[in-house]
Amino acid sequence: MSGAEDVDGAVRRWRVLSETAVLLDGFHALKHALRFGATVPAVLTSGKDAALALADELAPDVRDRIAELALEVPAETLRGLVPRAHPTGVAALAVRPDREAQLALLAQERRPAPAVVLDNPRNLGNAGAVIRLAAGFGATGVVTTGSLDPWHPTVVRGAAGLHYATAVERLQVDELPAGPLYALDPEGKDIRSVTLPDDALLAFGSERSGLSAELRERADELIALPMRPQVSSYNLATSVGMTLFHWSTASGRPAAM
Repeated sequence: MSGAEDVDGAVRRWRVLSETAVLLDGFHALKHALRFGATVPAVLTSGKDAALALADELAPDVRDRIAELALEVPAETLRGLVPRAHPTGVAALAVRPDREAQLALLAQERRPAPAVVLDNPRNLGNAGAVIRLAAGFGATGVVTTGSLDPWHPTVVRGAAGLHYATAVERLQVDELPAGPLYALDPEGKDIRSVTLPDDALLAFGSERSGLSAELRERADELIALPMRPQVSSYNLATSVGMTLFHWSTASGRPAAM
């Protein structure tokens, strides 16, 4: 089979897979997805030698897997298959995790670490940044309520492929897993006086309107981050990061390895 036939076949296969698969946009998203067990049926690159050089430098643990999976295609071909070509010249498709398995992780009776709840978030990039933080802290998962799809390509891009390092799902408030729910609210108790349990649900309101009435009613306790007077708010990802850091230091446990 010629190189042109290889490319044509890969493009046809990509187009079929892309109807249901998760787009991993760039080398770093691919690296993280492979590290955390994603099934990756297709990897395309406009420069395989450059991609492998990046792997040698930044991800030698998955270098051989990338070498096995990656197929080099012309840059214009790759640009025609993705919404926006990544500077690393790498794109891949991964199988989305089984929803029932994800929900089982979130619903386990004794979660080893909190789950983050984003109540009706609006900004795709912020949601991605939160998932990246949650993965870094070893959180059990990230749940969104409302219309935002936490597996939207822009969210996956913002999370750098770390959806595969934590459970990520969308639920309604009345479907949230059991466990004590601590909701961040300016009128709440100072978080520094609260010990957050490992099985907590940590809920954050939308960037503009805060917590929904339904989520507020479900909350067991309202807590607040310390903030200088006359400062309106923190960025959503900053708030999540501060809260998870508070949990991790109080629990005395490092992030999951």
